[in-house]
Amino acid sequence: MTAPAPRILVVDDDPTVAEVVLAYLRRFGMEATHAGDGPTALAAAAADPPHLVILDLMLPGIDGLEVCRRLRSHRPDLPVIMLTARGEESDRVLGLEVGADDYVTKPFSPRELVLRVESVLRRAGSGSVQATSAERDGRGGGPAELRDGALVLDPTAHQATLGGAALALTGREFDLLAFFLAHPGQAFTRAALMQRVWGWEFGDQSTVTVHVRRLREKVETDPSNPVRLATVWGVGYRWDPETAEPAGTAEPADRAERLNP
Repeated sequence: MTAPAPRILVVDDDPTVAEVVLAYLRRFGMEATHAGDGPTALAAAAADPPHLVILDLMLPGIDGLEVCRRLRSHRPDLPVIMLTARGEESDRVLGLEVGADDYVTKPFSPRELVLRVESVLRRAGSGSVQATSAERDGRGGGPAELRDGALVLDPTAHQATLGGAALALTGREFDLLAFFLAHPGQAFTRAALMQRVWGWEFGDQSTVTVHVRRLREKVETDPSNPVRLATVWGVGYRWDPETAEPAGTAEPADRAERLNP
């Protein structure tokens, strides 16, 4: 039985950009609809929930950041790719902070955008897109569940719980947590995490920093003083299992991220 085509909501007030993006998405077998502003996008997402939203940062009425916040308040696991005409790191990080899974800076290649959409859908388990090798590296070939004390991650159900309470994780956060739980006690650079968790050979490494920070807010008792997801000075990040003594090479998170984010 053929899986249904992924439904993509494109939110952009530029009709030319929207037309091109819609055409490429449909060419690659996706159902794509368009909204030209924030209120229309929120109404469309409520009426016919999409598998993924492509969201422009600069929108009339309600900007993309606020639209993303509202979408995520109703569906924490809804994949969002942010479009931005700005190249500054602060703008990209803002999008990631409010819950965007990925971002693409204008001008962009429509084909590259489609590849990003397919990649995010694979990680979210949406539509007919199959699992990537990066996902299998972090999840497959191991136990059905990954555990660390009261933290339990179920790859099959795509759900994580802490003390029995479900964690509201984005697709990227889920993948990152799964990878760390599958590789306890090992330190990874941000570049290695981008490649092994998400399959990126290149990209902005601040993406990793933002997702680590967001993940700490959900799994650490005190995110400003993490004991599980440690910053390793001069290297990157390491998962210290609850049953293990933290290694002595980790710097306090605030200092290490300030000097070597």
